[in-house]
Amino acid sequence: MNRGTRHLLVVLIAVLTAGVASFGVYRAVTRIPVREVEVAHTFVVVASHSLPPGVRLSKTDLRLAAWPASSPVPGSFSKIESVVDRALLASVVENEPLVQNKLASVEEGAGLPPSIPPGMRAMSVKVNEVIGVAGFVDPGMKVDLVVTIRKREETTARTVVSNVQVLTSGTRYEQEKTRVESSRAESLNTKPATPPAVVTLLVTPQDAERIALAQAEGQIMLVLRNPLDQEPTSTTGVRTAGLFVGEAPPVTPVVRAASRPKPPEPIVVPAAPPSRYTVEAIRAAKRTEEEVVQ
Repeated sequence: MNRGTRHLLVVLIAVLTAGVASFGVYRAVTRIPVREVEVAHTFVVVASHSLPPGVRLSKTDLRLAAWPASSPVPGSFSKIESVVDRALLASVVENEPLVQNKLASVEEGAGLPPSIPPGMRAMSVKVNEVIGVAGFVDPGMKVDLVVTIRKREETTARTVVSNVQVLTSGTRYEQEKTRVESSRAESLNTKPATPPAVVTLLVTPQDAERIALAQAEGQIMLVLRNPLDQEPTSTTGVRTAGLFVGEAPPVTPVVRAASRPKPPEPIVVPAAPPSRYTVEAIRAAKRTEEEVVQ
């Protein structure tokens, strides 16, 4: 067998082996059972962008999204017309399905009132970037309110209301402005809008009175707390006199007076002895000599 014949034989064996292997793979693939892929053949109404509570929904805020029929969302809607002109009771994020318990009825209208439970009140407090915990106070969070009252004699700070839920952050105008500026900032890669100046809290009527008095008498501060911590805050407050309790009293330095030179002792000069002289005295016919001391 020459060299060319050997090469041809090797090629034929390789082709035959490849054909047998391909046929085996084909037979194995055809024997695999057909798997049905679940196709979404139902639709639910979702939010087209993030929305705060109290907003009256319009068609631009909503869209239909495909959803698996085997995993329906309880309380969801399949038509946009069923959700339009209804108010949000809680904030939603983009592509979140809208459910019945997050929407107010058409008769209740829009805005914040439908989201206030019976027996509760919504109260707005004025805050700045420091009071508002540096802009980290968002709707749904829980905070404590600490009031600082300054008097002539002493300043006092104490927690007046605890475990209060934040309903909204900012006025409606600020929310719309923040939404526009945030979308613009994302497209331009710039800083977002400034923190709001008003925070609306969900409180009881008694707590509303305490907060109103605290705002009138002093300055309030918001203290952010863990939402899982439901225990009320109970403190006795702190006064200026007790602010540094436990510290050692300051040591007053002892200043020694400078040594002064002693005054010179007076020089005692002995007195001169009195001078003595004799005087002759004549009394009638009698003459005498008397000694006189000067």
